[in-house]
Amino acid sequence: MHFYMHDEKIKRLYHLKKLAEGGGGAEKVEAQHSKGKLTARERIDILLDANTFVEIDKYVTSRSEDTNEKKYYGDGVVTGFGFVNGRRVFLYAYDFTILGGSLGEMAGRKVSKLMDHALKSGAPLIGIIDSGGARIQEGVMSLDGYGDIFFRNTMASGVIPQITASMGPCAGGAVYSPAMTDFVIMVENVGQMFVTGPEVVKEVLSQDVSFEELGGARTHASKSGVAHFVAKNEYDCIDKIKTLLSYIPQNNAEEVPLFETTDDVNRIDPNLVNILPENPYEQYDMKQIIKSIADSGEFIEVHELFAENIIVGFARMGGRSVGIVANQPMYLAGALDINSSCKAARFIRFCDSFNIPIVTLVDTPGYLPGADQESNGIIRHGSKLLFAYCEATIPKITCIVGKAYGGAYIAMGSKNLGTDLNCAWPTAEIAVLGPEAAITIIHRRDLKQSPDAVTTKKKLAKEFRDKFANPYIAAEKGIIDAVVDPAETRPMIIHSLDAFANKKDSRPLRKHGNINL
Repeated sequence: MHFYMHDEKIKRLYHLKKLAEGGGGAEKVEAQHSKGKLTARERIDILLDANTFVEIDKYVTSRSEDTNEKKYYGDGVVTGFGFVNGRRVFLYAYDFTILGGSLGEMAGRKVSKLMDHALKSGAPLIGIIDSGGARIQEGVMSLDGYGDIFFRNTMASGVIPQITASMGPCAGGAVYSPAMTDFVIMVENVGQMFVTGPEVVKEVLSQDVSFEELGGARTHASKSGVAHFVAKNEYDCIDKIKTLLSYIPQNNAEEVPLFETTDDVNRIDPNLVNILPENPYEQYDMKQIIKSIADSGEFIEVHELFAENIIVGFARMGGRSVGIVANQPMYLAGALDINSSCKAARFIRFCDSFNIPIVTLVDTPGYLPGADQESNGIIRHGSKLLFAYCEATIPKITCIVGKAYGGAYIAMGSKNLGTDLNCAWPTAEIAVLGPEAAITIIHRRDLKQSPDAVTTKKKLAKEFRDKFANPYIAAEKGIIDAVVDPAETRPMIIHSLDAFANKKDSRPLRKHGNINL
């Protein structure tokens, strides 16, 4: 490198650049690597297209007098912008090598500034979390930084996609920013999120619990629903971010990404109907149906381990991104309950925010009964699913493949909730109650007086099923638009999505509805 005039000043820049890029120093970087973790800058290098990262606020330092005398450039977070597969993104990554990646006043300002840029530029925001949380020495100014970030998470919600990758600890108030973003990906055995750590839990409640049990990836993916994806390692986590972005537009004013597909839109699958068992109460895997109708059988499931009685995720149909919502008869017979209602409602609202059409596949015996569900608020939580479908103005296509009973028939994208096209397979059963439950009520007296109640019940249930539990009554009333041969499900849905692609729908002018949270 040759410098002549201002040689010393240029040298100083490169000296400071090297200092800043060294994070907390070689010893801290080594400690990070010894835990099997990459540094913030290494993560950014893997995520972004080569030579596209532009860092901002590289030379920002802490204002605190109490964080040791040493001055750290960057103040524990790396911020900037670049490209992922040719698409602009803004991102921040906490740097654990500097004061444990804790957030102080200046780090908070850096993240807030970056979020403002992302929102104004209409580009996705990616956060990589590896942080001890609020910097205790900076007191209220650290908390002030989180408050600013939460406000911006809310302002960006539904305007630009927000993705959080948990690649280390995230504790205390810090956890609420990831929770306010659209998707959280946690690295197994590495990412951890909790409001209060194991030490405090032990101190206050005398409960012994490990970091993993309390706030590990598996806990949040299967029990709390905080994590949408579990990654095997950091490389897998970054792959998941890239895949997810490919299904989502840059912002709420853009259309979904369109890809060239070699999968014929008119492809039929004569085997599709065989996935359904003869007995409507037998289990089968709804994912087989989803993969049959999706382009090249590709389906990216969201919240795979949480509320498994409902499936949500992204596929492409005719090259266009779609959101899939489907009952899963493998779990709780595909009944709707508290967690599945919340899971599906949030996914539908995300899709609606970003112009992603919804395809709903229905096979549900109803809402899950029981004192536990009632006392925990199935009415309140179940209403969220209805609210989400009604509120959504994107193209909505529903296909009933099996059972659709009672309130769950209505909640799963029925005609009345503003769906554009509702079709059914000949195997569909649309009724207020399942045949067995219905005849127990309708024919209570006959069954009591019958000498052979079991045979009578079977006979009456068959009559009910033949007469009422079929799609043709709904088709006669125009509530079902089409009864389709299962083999033709894919072309039916794709042609319908094309037909409604330019649909315009409006809702009454208001600040926002009051969803029953």
